[in-house]
Amino acid sequence: MLTIRCSKLLLLISIAILCTLVSFNNLTDYATNFEFVKHVLMMDTIFPNSSITYRSIDNITLINLGYILIISLETLNAALCWAGAYKMLCAINSSAQIFNNSKRIAIAGLTSGFLTWQVGFMSVGGEWFGMWMSHSWNGIESSFRFFITIIAVLIYISIKDDELA
Repeated sequence: MLTIRCSKLLLLISIAILCTLVSFNNLTDYATNFEFVKHVLMMDTIFPNSSITYRSIDNITLINLGYILIISLETLNAALCWAGAYKMLCAINSSAQIFNNSKRIAIAGLTSGFLTWQVGFMSVGGEWFGMWMSHSWNGIESSFRFFITIIAVLIYISIKDDELA
């Protein structure tokens, strides 16, 4: 059905907008979110008796490189989702096979987005750097919102579409 195809396209576009705004905000307000990344990597606000603080990074160059990597991944997520949306839009009235094949870039973008927030923020930031222990610099909840939304859209888009009636 065309309605389902349009729905999938619009949900993908919503994720592309989200990734674009996150990337744009980090680029245009670098210092604000840099503070977040810095405190997570320095582990200076986790429980004081934690035995994992040996993992902390206090080298400002490495912290900047880490933040640049995060922004690069967010930008890649946005670019892939936009490119995927374009491919899907171009194939929206095509055969099921062509439309299903048009989803490849979108699936790559959504997978990249999921990995950015689940692996980057939840696993590395949350567990390796103990972000969950910080009351002031804890991005676990927002990361969860991002990757759970992305994975839901990824699952929906990945469902094979039938021929149009």
